Amino acid sequence: MEMVPEEIDTPEIMVDRDVLERNISRMAAAVGSKGLALRPHAKTHKMPQIAALQLAAGAVGLTVATIGEAEVFAQHGAEDLFIAYPLWVGQRAAERLRRLSAVARIAVGTDSAEAATALGSALGEAAGRIEVLVEVDSGHHRSGTAPAETAAVARAAAAAGLRVAGVFTFPGHSYGPDMPARAAEDERAALGEAARLVREAGFEVQRVSGGSTPSAAFAESGAVTEVRPGVYVFGDAQQLELGRTRPEDIALSVAATVVSRHEGAGGIPRRIVLDAGSKVLGGDRPAWASGFGRVLAAPDARITALSEHHATVAWPDAEDLPALGTRLRVVPNHVCVAVNLVDSVAVVSEGRLVDRWDVAARGRNS
Repeated sequence: MEMVPEEIDTPEIMVDRDVLERNISRMAAAVGSKGLALRPHAKTHKMPQIAALQLAAGAVGLTVATIGEAEVFAQHGAEDLFIAYPLWVGQRAAERLRRLSAVARIAVGTDSAEAATALGSALGEAAGRIEVLVEVDSGHHRSGTAPAETAAVARAAAAAGLRVAGVFTFPGHSYGPDMPARAAEDERAALGEAARLVREAGFEVQRVSGGSTPSAAFAESGAVTEVRPGVYVFGDAQQLELGRTRPEDIALSVAATVVSRHEGAGGIPRRIVLDAGSKVLGGDRPAWASGFGRVLAAPDARITALSEHHATVAWPDAEDLPALGTRLRVVPNHVCVAVNLVDSVAVVSEGRLVDRWDVAARGRNS
């Protein structure tokens, strides 16, 4: 889909339903062929309609980042939710988890004995209704305990009345050039050691959970039981630059209009300006990324600067500058951030606007 339907006012996020469904089916088939469970991370899309498509394609449940996201998807019928985050829970959050556990299977993350003890204490008699997975640091060096410490965390969780279900990690260093295979190997090693130690401590390890969109292709049965990719449903400019997706597999883009154009002279760059700035594209740009996003119609163009409502695009010398008023599709660098900036998205199929979906879990950050 190259055209922006006339009914769409720019800037607006568009989701190509046909590409979206193809991406969902492809990942489900790839993961299923390895005998693994797919538990996609719904923080990427935050939309019940997309969650329903993922579950219908065979996902065993959903991953979320916050209690608020879990509440939204539970309200829309999700029955198996993993809050893949090392929660620190007080009384108000504990009450929300108690309510959730009455309507869905709920698992949460923890990476310390202190957090596990606090969680069990806050939940009280409801602690036994909540499953816990111990988070392991597999090389991203964000949250997660060292593999050698997982058994101690599991024992603390059990002592607090929680049900220890397994271990998990996020191989976030897979989001870098030439890193997916290495990150997957780091994941296998860390989760393998952690699962062994937790079993030796007397626990049944039912779930060994890993995977990101870049590393999911390298996941292996025996190393993990489930994977939790998120970005795969849409793709984004980071995945394009990493070579982990193709332009024809991009399901989400921002419709934008050329509002200014300059041929450039005397050292001033040749450029256009689009009406899609950081307030719709997001501002993420990894150190290795060549710009703040991609223009689908011009692979060699680069978004060199973002203001709140402006995207400055360096235009290739070999191509004519687009005319004022030209409508283009822009791919955000980090799609998860972009989705969280809008209340709804336009849904298109075969170049036509067919629906609009609310971003129901937008802003549910706690």
